[in-house]
Parts: sequence; C-alpha cells; structure tokens
Amino acid sequence: MDLADRRGLETDVYQPAEDSHLLARTALDRLESRSPDRVLEVGTGSGYIAERLREGSDARVVGADVNPHACRQAAERGIDAVRADLVSPFARASFDAVVFNPPYLPFSADAARDDWMERALSGGETGRAVIDRFLSRVGRVLVPDGVVLLLVSTLTDVDAVVELAGDAGFSAIAVADESFPYETLTVLELHR
Repeated sequence: MDLADRRGLETDVYQPAEDSHLLARTALDRLESRSPDRVLEVGTGSGYIAERLREGSDARVVGADVNPHACRQAAERGIDAVRADLVSPFARASFDAVVFNPPYLPFSADAARDDWMERALSGGETGRAVIDRFLSRVGRVLVPDGVVLLLVSTLTDVDAVVELAGDAGFSAIAVADESFPYETLTVLELHR
C-alpha cells in the first residue's frame, strides 16, 4: 500500500483517541477475571482495542465494522475483521464478551456529511441512535452469562443510555470514567 492509500485509510477510519484508550484499559481489567474465550469488538475502527485485547488475554478476538477501510486496517493489525452492521452476521450465543466504542457525538441531520468518518462519529440527534440499535441486538450474540462493555459520554446522557440498557434487559454499572473539559467518558458494564 502506498502513502496516498495509507493517508486515505487514516482519514476514513477512526484512529485511537482518549475514548479508545479508556475502553481498552477498562476491558483488559474487567475481562481478566472472567477469562473469556471469545470476544467481539463492535466498531473496531483501526483495530486498536481488539489488538490490545488479543495481546492481553488468551481470548479469540474478532473485530466487526461496517466500514471496509476499517476492516482492512484492523486486519493489518492481525485482527480477524468482519464487515458487519453491529452484530448482524454473528450466531446466537457466540461471544462471552462484547466491547463497543460507539459513534456517540450528537449530530443534526443538517450537519451530516455522509462519509466514513462521519459514520464513525455521529450518534444522531441525541448521540444515542447507534447505541439504541446496538442494545436491542447485542443480547442475541452473548452467552447467557456474557458481558458488554460500552463506552458512553455525558454528551449522550449516560442516564438515558442506562435506561435504554434496562429496556433491552440489561443491568448497567459504571466501572470507569475519565473527565475532559468537554465531556466525561464512562464505561458501562452490562449484564443480563
């Protein structure tokens, strides 16, 4: 791949940032005692979190992303990457844990650019559009005692996300957070 192709990938694929680092650290810590066999990272982007999970555990880690550029970049990190809308192609009860750093920034429809980076960032009007879809589907791919680690922001209203999780049959506890001048990021651990 030449330099121009590499630059294109980096502008079309979400690269690790504060939210990625927080979720990766928290997932490694929270999953250590569970020793999961199979972990899915939804919205894998560059594959950074999936790579950290693979290197820090004995789990088989799969990354999923709707963006073909992200799948390619994650595969370059050695991640089994599947092009998928959330959890759609995966079989029932196929994962012990699912990790997700969703698109959570509130965007008005008027501001939408309809490109890969906008899709990686935009959570719709409330910031919860993708989170809501994810929560209504993720239970299908989890084993009965499986766990979800979901990163959310004060920009999306953490209490509203906890309520959505409850509506989807999950209990939610905050297991980590980190504050910045513009938001506080929280990792929620979800159980059925």
